[in-house]
Amino acid sequence: MILYLSHHKYAQNQSSFVDYNEILRQSEFVPIRPLGRGAFGSVYEAYDQEYGIVAVKIIKKEKFDVRELEAAEIIHQEAKDCPFIMDHKYQKSNKSFQILILEYSNMNTLNLFAKQRQINLPSFEGMRIIHRTGLVHRDIKCDNILLHCPHGSGRVYVKISDFGFAKKEGFILEQTYIAGTLPYMSPENFHESALITQKVDIYALGITFYKIITHKYPVSER
Repeated sequence: MILYLSHHKYAQNQSSFVDYNEILRQSEFVPIRPLGRGAFGSVYEAYDQEYGIVAVKIIKKEKFDVRELEAAEIIHQEAKDCPFIMDHKYQKSNKSFQILILEYSNMNTLNLFAKQRQINLPSFEGMRIIHRTGLVHRDIKCDNILLHCPHGSGRVYVKISDFGFAKKEGFILEQTYIAGTLPYMSPENFHESALITQKVDIYALGITFYKIITHKYPVSER
């Protein structure tokens, strides 16, 4: 009986295994290395025939929120020349996965590069451009601010990324649906039928800079 349970658990794990490298190859990318992995999918550094080195975000279709793609396309149209926002290149899909092809940032996230100087003003400029489109990002945090150094430039660019929670400003937050990351969330996020504005992003960016300077949050993570 014990052997049966162990084999059954192994079989379950095997059936849930996803070969992201094979997905990339089938989608005409050359996989290079994984950049991150979560419950909804994975992000890989890969080679694209048209754009060269890119970040490929592979998301399970049942977990994919089309608003992420819509927000990325709006921002690409309105702010494609802004160097402080990660550029959305294009998207693909197959039977099981939505695949987003993004600009690759080669210096990891702000959370892992917290001592980098001269990041405040570019972050504010990127946010200003996002807000000009009428969107609220809703998940500004260290892990969603990436750093990129174009080859041979000797300059580091700050890039705001991940628009999975983005919405148009002025929507009413349903009590059962709260988006964001707890330490970065402004008080109005926790009010019943709260009117969410771009101020929540400004609050979150303030928490981000506080975390960089002090290496802790001003409020409990719980």
